[in-house]
Amino acid sequence: MTAVSAIGVLDLQGGVAEHLDHLQRLGVPSVRVKAPEDMRGLSGLIIPGGESTCLARLMRIFGLDQALRREMDRGLKLWGTCAGAILVATEIEGEKPHLALIDLTIRRNAFGSQLDSFKTEAYVPAVSAQPLPLTFIRAPKITRVGESVTVLLRQGDAIAAAESAQVLVTTFHPELTGSLAFHHYFSRKCGVRPRSAGAVPDPTWSETSWTRYTSLPVPQS
Repeated sequence: MTAVSAIGVLDLQGGVAEHLDHLQRLGVPSVRVKAPEDMRGLSGLIIPGGESTCLARLMRIFGLDQALRREMDRGLKLWGTCAGAILVATEIEGEKPHLALIDLTIRRNAFGSQLDSFKTEAYVPAVSAQPLPLTFIRAPKITRVGESVTVLLRQGDAIAAAESAQVLVTTFHPELTGSLAFHHYFSRKCGVRPRSAGAVPDPTWSETSWTRYTSLPVPQS
């Protein structure tokens, strides 16, 4: 069984290694989650960016959707990035919702195609006192939040980050920058104390840092 202090990354499709790399840099125990039993005892779970329809289908096939609900009843915290944010929304414009775990409405591909992806910086006071680099890739927009949801960041005419007591969502990709601030914030939300402060970008990070996870075993807690 996984130690309570660990955070899992859903390992079905999408940007898994990049999240694992950031957690490792913070000294947070991390686990790849491929099956329901991998989720037991976790303090938090990250649903990475990728393709939301594919992720939803694979979660149903492997029974991870029901396992996630059971673990959330136990207190598991959840973070959805980009496609993960689409998966957890209670309402998706123009289609049926998937997991429906946080009261918000989201619009997929709202900034345009892959060619319209972009990078910028913004202040997210709840997360860091410093401006944070943001990477938007074929990103969705959050167009509405419920009363139980707090807005963390507005980007133009849309909401780019928000949270409820149990769920964090970002429509951008913190794992694709050298900043550890959002992973630090989520770890603390999960009750996990990182060994590294994560206040400034990690100078040893590069855009290829995650590739070490393609050839080396990922530490298990």
